Amino acid sequence: MKTIQDCLKERILVIDGAMGTMIQRHKLEEADYRGERFKDWHCDVKGNNDLLNITQPDIIIGIHKQYLDAGADIIETNTFSSTTIAMADYEMQSLAYELNVAAAQCAAKARDLYYAEHPGCEPRFIAGAIGPLNKTLSLSPDVNNPGFRAVTFDEVVTAYYEQVKGLVDGGVDLLLVETIFDTLNAKAAIFAIKKYFRDTKKESLPVSISGTITDASGRTLSGQTLEAFYTSVMHAKPLSIGLNCALGAKEMRPHIEELSQIASCYVSAYPNAGLPNAMGEYDEHPADTAHYLEDWANEGWVNIVGGCCGTTPDHIRHIAEEVKKISPRRLPVVETSFA
Repeated sequence: MKTIQDCLKERILVIDGAMGTMIQRHKLEEADYRGERFKDWHCDVKGNNDLLNITQPDIIIGIHKQYLDAGADIIETNTFSSTTIAMADYEMQSLAYELNVAAAQCAAKARDLYYAEHPGCEPRFIAGAIGPLNKTLSLSPDVNNPGFRAVTFDEVVTAYYEQVKGLVDGGVDLLLVETIFDTLNAKAAIFAIKKYFRDTKKESLPVSISGTITDASGRTLSGQTLEAFYTSVMHAKPLSIGLNCALGAKEMRPHIEELSQIASCYVSAYPNAGLPNAMGEYDEHPADTAHYLEDWANEGWVNIVGGCCGTTPDHIRHIAEEVKKISPRRLPVVETSFA
């Protein structure tokens, strides 16, 4: 079986699109989120999309399968908020490990279904999605006390460590630290990943990193330029580094161009379906998103492409169709590297 490294040398890989957008299409109510197991839970859980890995696994499996059918080479687990810190919003901290295992198993079941229908196909990979948290290490939530932090570095590491354990035990192929708006949170995730594999002596999984440029200034929310962000996470020796979320492809273009020129590893890009309209919805047509990413591929800037907020299997299908005939970005020859 080919590894993801083998495949990246051969072609541009396609990662899936939005999970939340697809879940919204099901118009689930409180009872749907609760299922039988949590029918008497003491607080509301509607909106806890990660809980669906346990209460509505067929929905999650179905969404993964739609993305695989659309041409995705990589599907992300439904674990954007599956940490003790994020789950505290629903007082479900104790479920964090179980949510990650269940999510990885949902993705694996979808892949098994796809393989059964496409014997002998190219391998498909499961990325364990590690989100940015709802608490930040670099910024104070209190405007009157800029030195205050709602969480400590050690607490973030502990939360991510448990998530990594669940994802690995569930059987993911790589770990994806994504939608990074605070690089210190990302460093805690990287530290937790390294610590987990050091502690368990298991073979390390590839790690991909994807940051978020929040506005036209080209900076992350915590104030870093793209080059500073790249420099501060390269010690992780990632499989790929890239950008996702916050921007549509049109707005993300100059940042992907810059990243492609400085990155010594593979480059990923999965933008939103344009910018949200006045109602917070995304209107960019699949063919339009695909056209932008085809342009980046033709320029030789990318190795992994896909979609974030507002994108659907239709977007991924168009993207996959456009990039399959284009050669991937070639890794640069780097004279010096981190020891």
